[in-house]
Amino acid sequence: MSTEENKAIVGRFVEEVQNRHDIGALEKLFSPDYVDHSGISTLPPTLDGTKQFFTLLFTAFPDIRVTINDQVAEGDKVVTRKTFQGTHQDEFMGIPPTEKTISVDVIDIFRITGGKILEHWAVADMLGLMQQLGVISPPDKPGE
Repeated sequence: MSTEENKAIVGRFVEEVQNRHDIGALEKLFSPDYVDHSGISTLPPTLDGTKQFFTLLFTAFPDIRVTINDQVAEGDKVVTRKTFQGTHQDEFMGIPPTEKTISVDVIDIFRITGGKILEHWAVADMLGLMQQLGVISPPDKPGE
């Protein structure tokens, strides 16, 4: 597949799964042999674990929206820099709902084979998320 086709697959994932909250779309877009290398959650690094993660995420942040800020592709890999925005309305990672609006930057790398997402790596600003939820205090600014 071309890099443009691979970018379109990742774009569909963002739109259909992350923005429309259609967990069933994972079956169409991901390989049954999918492996998540991100380590963001304690769930299994499989397609089933990813379904569980998004179920938890969409429950905790029912209005979550994702914006792709940048997307680059080379060979079988697609990299996205994106922003997740939503309101914390249910428990997430053991944190009771805070009703706070969050904005979290994430960088994803997807490997696509045969038109399906086969592997995923991610770096997410989890410290920023915890600060926005009030779990961790932001550092003092110099001079304060």
